[in-house]
Amino acid sequence: MIEEGARVVAVEGDIAWVETRRQTACGSCAANKGCGTTVLAKVVGAKYSRLRVLNTLSARTGDEVIIGIEENALLRGSVIMYALPILLMMVGAALGEALNRQWQLTTPDAASIVAGLAGLLAGFAWISRFAGKISRDGRYQPVMLRRADEVAVHASLGLMNRKREVL
Repeated sequence: MIEEGARVVAVEGDIAWVETRRQTACGSCAANKGCGTTVLAKVVGAKYSRLRVLNTLSARTGDEVIIGIEENALLRGSVIMYALPILLMMVGAALGEALNRQWQLTTPDAASIVAGLAGLLAGFAWISRFAGKISRDGRYQPVMLRRADEVAVHASLGLMNRKREVL
């Protein structure tokens, strides 16, 4: 399960809208002081993403929560969103090239370009249908796991237990 902290900004029945802060990996990088990405992130400022989440905790507006999504769902969705259009574009371009060889067209690259763009558009159309289908599938929906204040309480209790063991 991949987890992220979020703030509830709206509640609609069993659905909550939450905002998460987009983060870069700059904080954990050794070269963050001299990196152009760090400078750009500071100039652009903090960005927030708004997500639709199943409200399993009966959270209210303003609550801080931890949300999560299954790793497999994130991986599968990422592959479909990024790899499928590129793959279909390459298949289309290869088909266009094969048709060009067979028909010996006067503009040799035109068939590859047109077929490649057709493959890319077909990939986008398929993604649109797929996104509509999974929007109702619970396996692909992020869910609320726990309240953020519970995490702080458990963390402080764990720290206190470790101190007792040392003493």
